[in-house]
Amino acid sequence: MTDLTVNVTKTIDAPIKDVFDAWLDADMLAKFILPSPGMEQPRVETDAREGGTFTIIMKSGDKELPHTGKYLAVSRPSRLVFTWESPFSTDGSTVTLNFKSVGANRTLVELNHVRFIDEKARDNHENGWGNILHKLDELLAHHH
Repeated sequence: MTDLTVNVTKTIDAPIKDVFDAWLDADMLAKFILPSPGMEQPRVETDAREGGTFTIIMKSGDKELPHTGKYLAVSRPSRLVFTWESPFSTDGSTVTLNFKSVGANRTLVELNHVRFIDEKARDNHENGWGNILHKLDELLAHHH
C-alpha cells in the first residue's frame, strides 16, 4: 500500500534548533524515540549528515526491532528527511520533518511518513510518531 501516509503535527515548547538537533543526537534520540509508553530505551547510533545512516534497535519485550535509515536531507534547523527501514515498512518509506519557529521557545514540528505495508502498520506508526513527539516535548520542556 504505497499511498498510505501518516501526518502528525505537534508544537514543542523549545527553541527550533534544540528540537531539530534532538533528532540527530543519539543520546537524545534514545530518550524520545519510544513509540509505546513504557518501552525500554533503544540503542541508537547516528552518523548525522546527508548520506549518513542511523540505527535504532527498539526493544519490545524480549524482541529486538531494528530500524535503520539514511539521512537524505539535513537542513538545520528547518528540515530533515530520512529513509525508514523496519520490519513493518516497505521500500521507499521516507520520513520528512519540517520545523517552524512559532514563538521564542516554541517549535511546530510537522512529520510526514510515507509508504507502509498495510493500513494497520500505518495506524500503528501514526500512534507511534504521536507518542514520540509527545515524549520529545516532555524531554525538551524540562531542559529549560
